Amino acid sequence: MSFTVLTAEFSHESNTFSRCPADYAAFTDRGIQLGDDAIAARAEANTPIAGFLDIGRPAGWKVIHAISAAAQPSGPVTRDAFDRIAGVIVETAKAHAGKIDGVLFGLHGAMVTEFCEDGEGELLERVRAVLGPDVPIGITLDPHANVTRKMTDLANIVVSYKTYPHVDVRETGKLAAGIMQRTMKGEIRPVTLRAERPMLEEVNGGRTDIGPMVERIAKARAYEKEANVFAVSVNGGFGNADIHEVGPTVLVTCDGEREKHQAFAEAMVEDMWQRRFEKVTEFLSVEDAVAEAKSYVAASGPLIIADYADNPGGGGYGDATGLLKGMIAADLKDACFGPMVDPEVAAELRKGKPGSTVSVKLGGKVDPEIGGGPLELTGTLVSVSDGDWVGDGPMMGGLQASWGPCAVLRVGDVEILVTTIRAQMNDLQQFRAFGIDPAAKRVVGLKSMQHFRAAFEPIAGKVIVCDSGALCTPDLSKLPYRRVRRPLYPLDKVA
Repeated sequence: MSFTVLTAEFSHESNTFSRCPADYAAFTDRGIQLGDDAIAARAEANTPIAGFLDIGRPAGWKVIHAISAAAQPSGPVTRDAFDRIAGVIVETAKAHAGKIDGVLFGLHGAMVTEFCEDGEGELLERVRAVLGPDVPIGITLDPHANVTRKMTDLANIVVSYKTYPHVDVRETGKLAAGIMQRTMKGEIRPVTLRAERPMLEEVNGGRTDIGPMVERIAKARAYEKEANVFAVSVNGGFGNADIHEVGPTVLVTCDGEREKHQAFAEAMVEDMWQRRFEKVTEFLSVEDAVAEAKSYVAASGPLIIADYADNPGGGGYGDATGLLKGMIAADLKDACFGPMVDPEVAAELRKGKPGSTVSVKLGGKVDPEIGGGPLELTGTLVSVSDGDWVGDGPMMGGLQASWGPCAVLRVGDVEILVTTIRAQMNDLQQFRAFGIDPAAKRVVGLKSMQHFRAAFEPIAGKVIVCDSGALCTPDLSKLPYRRVRRPLYPLDKVA
């Protein structure tokens, strides 16, 4: 029996403290793709649609793919952007209403819009209004999702990635699609149960390579072998969202024995609560990180310094100057740094001639008070580019992306990648496509929280992480929350 399945990808992680809203142009920067064009570009990569098709193609599904749209994490999604992208999905559902047997969406789970705190819930509500309550809906989520009650009420199947860095996006899509196939065949009637605790986020940001989450993910996989348990999702949450339902959750997608499965979810999330003080990541100051870099000997690979606090992948502006300023002041040798997101300087440098000496005021333009002001620098323009690159690492392999107009500027012995578009470092090609080989450097400074590890740890001699005090500082108590439910850890003392 052949089924007709509506699919779409619509993803944004919304840092509500950011000054930069996610307008429609922010989504076009990443590339909005429709229908078969999206499938052609994304069907063999680490994407949700690839996982959906891994089940759908051999099963003979008729796949109606509406759209693939994502923007870099930033402030809330504008009403215009949300309505235009969600509108494509809803209109596709309307065009095929009565013929759709199932729905699969690749979402994030931490989307906030200008008009509501729950972008995913809003999308699901609009689709349900078209298709009715009986068509099964499955969604995949990032484990930094702030999973709301509305999401689990409106979606039958909710499955989150189990890795951070997220190298299992396709695998997760395949799992969700497999559950959907059984649902459409009438074998199962899944629901998703939810458990939470009063926390902003899991203490280690959901890291799955070390720390308590390793054990939790192992327990989740083991429980998925229980009868009529189809998926267990352990979500660390995204604490940079000032919304009522912020925080970590554990989900169980199952059929029957709800009391037993709810108890499992509650025990898992209780473990997050009880172990909320078990930090495994040491955050250095910029001064301490640079001091270590000064004396570092690259016997087995470069020293990687990740600026967690200015991570564009968490909504950071990407133009904080603290770490770069320290690296230049220390006169670090054989070093590189990127990205420094500065559209003005990137455009200025694009007009220059490689090999020429240039002077610029770099970075620190969006919010100098938290990220440091512009750096007045004089250096050599190494190269200019349109910024396009193709990933070859565990997360981005085969996917096309772009920094927008960009340039490489050398100041002292530090090569700086200056970009137009914000993005975190998670693939070696983000440097290599522009003539910088991080594996050959002594010190690599980059902006990322955790995703960089998938591609950069294999080349590193050592990895250290610093807190430059920018927007994504790990000290969430510094942020001006107004909408979260209270009491909430670590903002309040909670028994």
